[in-house]
Amino acid sequence: MTKTASTITTRDGVDIYFKDWGKGPAVVLSHGWPLSSDSWESQAFHLASNGFRVVAHDRRGHGRSSQPWDGNDMDHYADDLAQVIEALDLRDVSLFGFSTGGGEVARYVGRHGTGRVAKLGLISAVPPLMLKTDKNPGGLPIEVFDGIRAGALADRSQLYKDIASGPFFGFNRPGAKVSQGMIDSFWLQGMQAGHKNAYDSIAAFSATDFTEDLKKFDKPTLIVHGDDDQIVPIDAAGRASKTLVPHAILKVYPGAPHGLGDTHKDQLDKDMLEFLRS
Repeated sequence: MTKTASTITTRDGVDIYFKDWGKGPAVVLSHGWPLSSDSWESQAFHLASNGFRVVAHDRRGHGRSSQPWDGNDMDHYADDLAQVIEALDLRDVSLFGFSTGGGEVARYVGRHGTGRVAKLGLISAVPPLMLKTDKNPGGLPIEVFDGIRAGALADRSQLYKDIASGPFFGFNRPGAKVSQGMIDSFWLQGMQAGHKNAYDSIAAFSATDFTEDLKKFDKPTLIVHGDDDQIVPIDAAGRASKTLVPHAILKVYPGAPHGLGDTHKDQLDKDMLEFLRS
């Protein structure tokens, strides 16, 4: 049988697409909303070119994976990640999650432990909790996420263009050097995602509390966050995660936006490689 596509089928029948680049110690990359594994391509190319095997999957409902009506939540995302790792029999793997993917990685640790894990990385990541609650007064009010949901229903394509051309890459800041290419790539990846899947995922990334998951981080951990992140503010995310994972290395990128994997890719490539080799 000729293998024509890199997919695994989960226990509940969802086809998960993945890339598998390079040879060496395994690194798995979990992407943000509403993107796909393509959003990691700079880091994947860099790490695979420097002696690592890099696996990057499209989350269920995103990119080239199938679009199930149900199961668009962090528990399913984490279980899908576990099934990719198990299907490829990856061991001593380093898991990095960007934004929503950071939640996926945290919930993976919470549900599946660190028996197969060597290192962990949270990049512009949503944990411990984005939503403002009585216990999380530093979070963002529910109206912010209701607004994203309303925008998705009204004109999803325009919503993605507005996010990419504004706060995601910091292109709304004075003097910003705007890249139409980055905007186009974000929009294209977003429009590949299933409408229902991306809609449900807004609740998954905003309202899931990862506090208990982070307390189970018992491997070397890297936290990278921009101090001008307008999507996932650093105090309620990167700095709060550092408090819950005291042994973690926290690297703050001055002036960096949420999408620092593109705007600050040379720095992130270097920091991830150094952390993996340390």
